[in-house]
Amino acid sequence: MKRHLPVIIAALLFCACQKNTNELKQVASTADHAAATTDDARLKPGSKLELVYKDEKYQLTGVAISHTGRLFTNYPLWKGPHKYDVVEVTSTNSATPFPDEEWNSWQRREDGSNKWVCVQAVYVDDANYLWVLDPASPYIKGVYKHAYKLVKFNLQNNSIERIYRFNYVADKSSYLNDVRIDTATNFAYITNSTEGGIVVVDLTTGKMRQVLQGNPSVISSPFYHLTFGGTELKYDYEQPVKFNSDGIALTPNGQYVYYKPLTDDRLYRIATKYLRNFALSADQLAAYVQFMGHYTTTDGMIFDKKGNLYFGDLEHFRIVRITPDGTMHEVVQDPRLIWPDSYSISPDGYLYVSCSQIQLQPEYNLTDRQPPTPYTIYRIKIDK
Repeated sequence: MKRHLPVIIAALLFCACQKNTNELKQVASTADHAAATTDDARLKPGSKLELVYKDEKYQLTGVAISHTGRLFTNYPLWKGPHKYDVVEVTSTNSATPFPDEEWNSWQRREDGSNKWVCVQAVYVDDANYLWVLDPASPYIKGVYKHAYKLVKFNLQNNSIERIYRFNYVADKSSYLNDVRIDTATNFAYITNSTEGGIVVVDLTTGKMRQVLQGNPSVISSPFYHLTFGGTELKYDYEQPVKFNSDGIALTPNGQYVYYKPLTDDRLYRIATKYLRNFALSADQLAAYVQFMGHYTTTDGMIFDKKGNLYFGDLEHFRIVRITPDGTMHEVVQDPRLIWPDSYSISPDGYLYVSCSQIQLQPEYNLTDRQPPTPYTIYRIKIDK
C-alpha cells in the first residue's frame, strides 16, 4: 500500500507483458462481481462490526490473532506520529510493545538488525507461531542498511525462534508487504508492493529468491483509477496512487497462493509447487500464473478453512467473500471500514480486520492534518 514507481514505468511494464496476460486462464465472470456492487449513497453504520481496538494517534496496518486469543498489531514508520512498531493489544484502547521496549526502540543511524525499523505485517500461522515482517524502509524511502527481515516468535514464551534476513534478495527500493506461512512445507510467501514480485523463502534451509518481477500479475494496471467519492486518489504532486503486489493468501490445502496488485481489481493465483521449485526460470513460472477474474481493490486477503476468500472493497467500504465457485458476496458494508487493511481469523470463527485509513493520510490530501477518527481493529462473526 505504498508509493510505487512513476506511472510511466508501470505502464511500460504492464504493456510489455500484456501478451502474457492474454494467455492467462479466465475462470470467473466480471458480470458476477458487478452484481455484488452496492451504491455508496446507501452506506449506514452496520451492526455486524465489533470494535476490539482503537488508537487515537498512531497509524496501524496489520492484525494477527493467536490460537489462544492474543491480539497483535503493528505500526509502520511512515509520515505522522510514531511510537512502537509491534504491540500486543491488552484492551480496547491499550497495548504493550512486543516483544519488549528494546526491540521497539530503533532510532535513525542505529543498527536495525535486531530492532524493528518499519514493520508492515504480523501473522499467526497454523502452528500458533507469530511472524513479524519488517521491510525496514522508513517512510518508504528505501531499505535501511539491509535490515529487512522476517522474525518467527514462539508465543509460549515470546522468544525468537529464528530471524530470516533478506540481504539482496529484494533490492534497496523494495517494500516487503505481506506474508503467508505454509507450515506443511515450511515455506513463506511474501509480496513486494513497490517493485512488484513475490519472495519465496525455504524456512528450513533459509534459501530464498524473488519471482515474477515485471509480470503483469504483480504490477498495478495504469488504466485502473482508484477513486473515493468520485475523486481519484493521487499524491500531492498529482500522480495517481499505484501500489503493486500487496495482498496474499494461501489456500487451506496449501496448493495455491492467491495475490493481486492493490490498485486495480484483478486477482491471480499460482500453484505453490511451482513457487517452491527454485530450478524454474522466470518464463517458466510466468506460464503457471492463472488470472482468476476482476473483483475489487483490496489491501489484504485471507482464506477460511472452508476455502472462502475474504478481502476488502476499499472504494465502497466493504468486506466481501469469494466462494470456491468464484462468486463474490458482500459480508458487510460500513462507513467505519476506512481502508480495511489486513485480516486474521480466530479459531472461534471471527474475522479480524484492521483499518489503516490510508486514503485520508496527509500526503494524499495536501494537508498536514491527521485523520480525525481513530485507527481501528474490528471483528465480525463469519463461522455459520
